[in-house]
Amino acid sequence: MSTGRAAVVCGIGSYVPPDEVTNEDLARRLDTSDDWIRSRTGIARRRVVAPGTATSDLAVEAGLRALKSAGDGRAGAVVLATTTPDQPCPATAPQVAARLGLGEVPAFDVAAVCSGFLYGLASSAGLIAAGVTDRVLLIAADAFTTIINPEDRTTAVIFADGAGAVLLRAGSPGEPGAVGPLVLGSDGGLSHLIEVPAGGSRQRSFGREPAPEDRFFRMVGRDTYRHAVERMTATSTEAAERAGWRPCDVDRFAAHQANARILEAVSERLGIPGERRLSNIEQVGNTGAASLPLLLAESAADGRLTAGHRLLLTAFGGGLSWGATTLVWPEVQDL
Repeated sequence: MSTGRAAVVCGIGSYVPPDEVTNEDLARRLDTSDDWIRSRTGIARRRVVAPGTATSDLAVEAGLRALKSAGDGRAGAVVLATTTPDQPCPATAPQVAARLGLGEVPAFDVAAVCSGFLYGLASSAGLIAAGVTDRVLLIAADAFTTIINPEDRTTAVIFADGAGAVLLRAGSPGEPGAVGPLVLGSDGGLSHLIEVPAGGSRQRSFGREPAPEDRFFRMVGRDTYRHAVERMTATSTEAAERAGWRPCDVDRFAAHQANARILEAVSERLGIPGERRLSNIEQVGNTGAASLPLLLAESAADGRLTAGHRLLLTAFGGGLSWGATTLVWPEVQDL
């Protein structure tokens, strides 16, 4: 076990926009139904940004709550995990830091799609271990509906908007809240399974307008499902073993809220009973990078996650990218 400085969770916060879209709302304009959506995704409703609302607006709200939760509102760095930055350049994190009144602290974005929160944890833990700062505000936020084709029922019914944040402080590896072993991976050879084809340097270098559909997020559902189940199961097993746990012994399992069937398949393979599985996908949908911290904040607020619980976290997203980690949940409250 490491004897260096650990990153310890000391504050948490979340935010979802007020506008709600139900399955019935979607059925009125798409070839779908409430039963079809629920049976394939487990989702009943989702929150969406209003016109003019950007990812930074969501991030600031969640960040404020995490800072208040920690008590003193200080952070020496900001890491923002997102797939939907306010603009391609510059990064969104410095704007968020400025709006939070944190001054000229280091701030940068992390792009790992739905695995972004775990990649952000690794980045934040590295800043603390290296002595760059004693406190990092890690925010995961996505206005995912801004890159979804509203006429594509395979993605429009799944994705939603929201933000979650944790404040991390320097501490000891063995204390409650300390981020445990991080297991991360990627496979760029399968990047076509989850992508937005247009908008980057490859498309722009041709000097012509892209096809309209190439501006939107697309996903190869069946292949993505298989890889998500396999990768989240494998990384969860490895992270638990490196922490000295067995997956079946964890008190709470928090997986990226991608799809209810994926969550069930992964937890079954790990031998984790359904009552230990945290979920909020029915009410908020798939919020991208924000999924894990939003789930943790809601679970802490409603009592499903309490101090002392051994927690196993995992995620899978575009890249392809995936990861898992462990921690013992500390005394912390969502505000």
